[in-house]
Amino acid sequence: MATPLERYVSETNSVNAAMISYVANLEQVQAVCPDVAARIVRELETQRAHLKLIASENYCSLAVQAAMGNLLTDKYAEGYPEHRYYGGCENIDAIEAEAAREAMQLFGAEHAYVQPHSGADANLVAFWAILSHRIELPELTALGIKSAADLTDAQWQHLRTKLGNQKLLGLDYYSGGHLTHGYRLNVSAKMFESHSYTVDRETGLLDYDAIEKQAMAIRPLILLAGYSAYPRKINFRRFREIADMCGAVLMVDMAHFAGLVAGKVFTDEYDPVKWADIVTTTTHKTLRGPRGALILCKSEFADAVNKGCPMVLGGPLNHIIAAKAVAFKEAGSEAYRRYAAAVQKNAAALAAACIKRGMTLQTGGTDNHLLLIDVTTYGLTGKQAEAALFQCGVTLNANALPFDKNGPWWTSGIRVGTPGVTTLGMDENDMEEIAAIIDIVLRGTTPGTTKDGAPAKGKFILDEQAAREGRERVKRLLANHVLYPELDMAFLKQAFMQ
Repeated sequence: MATPLERYVSETNSVNAAMISYVANLEQVQAVCPDVAARIVRELETQRAHLKLIASENYCSLAVQAAMGNLLTDKYAEGYPEHRYYGGCENIDAIEAEAAREAMQLFGAEHAYVQPHSGADANLVAFWAILSHRIELPELTALGIKSAADLTDAQWQHLRTKLGNQKLLGLDYYSGGHLTHGYRLNVSAKMFESHSYTVDRETGLLDYDAIEKQAMAIRPLILLAGYSAYPRKINFRRFREIADMCGAVLMVDMAHFAGLVAGKVFTDEYDPVKWADIVTTTTHKTLRGPRGALILCKSEFADAVNKGCPMVLGGPLNHIIAAKAVAFKEAGSEAYRRYAAAVQKNAAALAAACIKRGMTLQTGGTDNHLLLIDVTTYGLTGKQAEAALFQCGVTLNANALPFDKNGPWWTSGIRVGTPGVTTLGMDENDMEEIAAIIDIVLRGTTPGTTKDGAPAKGKFILDEQAAREGRERVKRLLANHVLYPELDMAFLKQAFMQ
């Protein structure tokens, strides 16, 4: 019996290298675990059928995907280039060094560390690097210790008490900050005496004067800027001034907007690499690379950051690092800069179209890749809106708004992002259509009730006509913007899902 690859080549006489390599890859998987191969194809089908509006998701290139599927995953490489705990790492060293060079060139950074597996891991490495760097001072000499790595638990406790300044000041979770920025249930709040700044209640914007006043009163070790749900740019020069005034290390988590920095959309005071001591980011959001993370820092923090493994991380994921190198190379192109500019333009167009339809947006608009829509004006919670839209082919997420009365689970808002649809080639006219689809579905959704007839925060009733119209319009929109058009879905389904 002919294999899927043999059948494809025979039936199509194709020279489509992307499709041939994709089929060959799936054929290897199918030979061992057919269900996994089928689910991979099913996920492609699902993603082709839904508008991806989750602000933290994107589509990486097939080249980035190909870089992840190889024998690099088989090699242990704890340490960093030229400083490994295992032998035989010369090729891994070369790949990791290449990824770091590409990252430094892309962002204009003094040092890059490409090993973190996730944004949370990157933040942990950065936190410990700052702690280690700060205590490799006269306090160590007094104890006769050459390196923070040599400290005993008792000596760590002594230094924590002696320094008395392990304080973290970051954006409040409910104001758009991330769990790892000092949220009370996250380890970041266990490592530090955690403090939070918020957005202004009236405008929803950061108040730099208020942050300065708070920072001067707290005098944190780390002043942390960045967000996961804040629809505006941040003035990092102003944060640098505040950090210098209060004696803090300035750390920025740019996971959400790194692609806008790489694409030269955010420059000057809006470029965190120019102003911060340490910058962390994921590589899979606006940056459009593999799922993973990156740390950029001033050279004075390089040695401490390089010790992320073994201090925090386990063995590097070498195949992911290879994919990061490919993604960083892609992000240095003119085509990528056009994409990054389009992400911002599309977000602004989508915000304007939503406002035109009567929607209430947090801060009244957006400067970046995301917007927050208050769905209480439709009589809904964020969870109800998220679920109703997904039924109509729109994927996004419920999101708390600042000072949200519905709390972080049910929420009063939804978060909408443009990176994914921009990668598909959609433009500002398409954003008008997306706003119309969102409005049609939400207007056709009403809250459900509990068993005793009270309003339910999670249940909803979706009008059939609104649902039908929403699905049809999503289908028409996606028909003009096909995900990975090189891939023949009909053949993949026939070969791997039967």
